[in-house]
Amino acid sequence: HCSQINDEFPVAPVDWNECMLFVSRLNQLTGLKFSLPTEAQWEYAARGGKKSRGYKYSGSNNIDDVAWYSQNSRKKTHVVGAKNPNELGIHDMNGSVAEWCNDWYASYDYFSQTNPSGPSSGTFRVNRGCGFKDGGIYHHVSKRYCTDGGNHFNSFGFRLCL
Repeated sequence: HCSQINDEFPVAPVDWNECMLFVSRLNQLTGLKFSLPTEAQWEYAARGGKKSRGYKYSGSNNIDDVAWYSQNSRKKTHVVGAKNPNELGIHDMNGSVAEWCNDWYASYDYFSQTNPSGPSSGTFRVNRGCGFKDGGIYHHVSKRYCTDGGNHFNSFGFRLCL
């Protein structure tokens, strides 16, 4: 399912169910506990954690510094890490591929929360970060999206937590 057959590129397209199968097999092989990030974990990492400088995108206020998107991607993924990292040294949180999160999609509660997780069931899965085909206006680090977990889009990938 890879858009590029090369270990240096993000894995895409994958649906949420394929991600979960990969995580399960990886955990069996390693004895570790990998997972997809919750939406809260994804956003915390994308914003730069405790080192955050409050950027509009993950690591910059200039999208071209940190993301592959419709205006600069030539409609394809690119080598991971080719753009600047964010404050935590994490690359490609915006652009290249949208990333599946572990959570079901729901509206945010209006009260302050620490490390919330989504509802226990739902119709759509959360994805964050946007992909190479999306316009710059969609890449703001706070933007959230949802999609049926069984859908394949060539700009959907994933990131693991340990």
